[in-house]
Amino acid sequence: MREFEALRVDRYPIDDELCDAGTLGPEFAHLAGVYCASPRALVFRNPSSEWRLFTVLLPLGSRLSLMSNPIFAQLARAWGLNVRFVGVDRDRLIYDFRTLLTDRTLALLIDWLSGIDQRPSLHQRDAAAGLDVLFAALAGEMLTVLERGPAARFHHLELRHRLEPEAGATLFERGTRYPDFLHGLRGALRDGIIDVEFYGRVLRSVDLRETVVEQRIAAILEACLDPVTLAKLARCGAGQHLGCYNWLRLAPRHAAARAHVLTALPAFAGFFADALVPLDTWDADEPETSSWADLDLDEERAPARSGYDLPRLVARRDHAHSQRWAAVLRRAVDAGQDRYVIEALAQRFAVDANVIRRLWHDRPIELAQPPAWQLAQILRTLASTQPGDWPESERQWRTLVAQAVPAEAG
Repeated sequence: MREFEALRVDRYPIDDELCDAGTLGPEFAHLAGVYCASPRALVFRNPSSEWRLFTVLLPLGSRLSLMSNPIFAQLARAWGLNVRFVGVDRDRLIYDFRTLLTDRTLALLIDWLSGIDQRPSLHQRDAAAGLDVLFAALAGEMLTVLERGPAARFHHLELRHRLEPEAGATLFERGTRYPDFLHGLRGALRDGIIDVEFYGRVLRSVDLRETVVEQRIAAILEACLDPVTLAKLARCGAGQHLGCYNWLRLAPRHAAARAHVLTALPAFAGFFADALVPLDTWDADEPETSSWADLDLDEERAPARSGYDLPRLVARRDHAHSQRWAAVLRRAVDAGQDRYVIEALAQRFAVDANVIRRLWHDRPIELAQPPAWQLAQILRTLASTQPGDWPESERQWRTLVAQAVPAEAG
């Protein structure tokens, strides 16, 4: 039986004061009521035999009644940029189907969510209507039928996010959520309707209730993933990085070797997922390499694939050099050859192998897990730094990253 649940935040005593129109005014009281009542996630367990879970993470706290009006199509589109449609298939791989949420799909989703506001206790028929919207989005790209080997669905594998709330690059990004409510709260403070003490209490209640509901959503997602793979991630220090989870899960035979490299280079977690997961999906039908003798470091061809996608070209991940060394790196990792892993990484980033070797042996936890696009700049800055001047504290690492990637300085 298909199970549906709309996850909402817990009530707090301050909610009665927030929703008191007589004290705070009808406009802000309405915004507060929308914030408190809006679901944070729509959870469909076992929506079909092919899928274990669909979860839609919602940036609510905005008024759906406005967005359902065609005049505010741009507002609905901006809202839709912060919606996440996450799926877990029967092989326990996790997907981010955000790009499938077209304008039409968002309009249908908003209409359905408006019905949730009007009928908080949904019947099975109402839940089925929402599920139909999601399956229609999948059907548009032929993702409702699982097939072995490369398929369109692999383009939507989750690569970048983490499952832990309040972590860097978390799946639960708070910065884009409930903007109307927070704007109204700041306006009320500025206009003297509320005082600083009340403002602080509201913000604390927001942090507490959002953390609790994020933990509940994370627990639901984690329950559908492979516990053995999650345990490998926990041991290697990469955390619940969903891209690395997929990287390990795609090749169970090589999961131990991949986890070993993640243990040595946890700072490369984002790069491994972003660069190597696509290789697994592009040539999933090729024979697996069993020895380093099959890995030709002098090979002058890029791995074969059909077509290029523009985002990867813009990020300079699809030129021949990066493709070639990513392929060599993937095969070196799976063959269990540490020395060649270090050499392939050095060649991929055009730095001396001693830079990678030192990171391998020192494993600086202060470096954390920078995004893949920052890694090249950080490694080149380290390569130009004298060995005795390498950072030793978290503050020094932050300074180095800010120098290497100017955007970080802000």
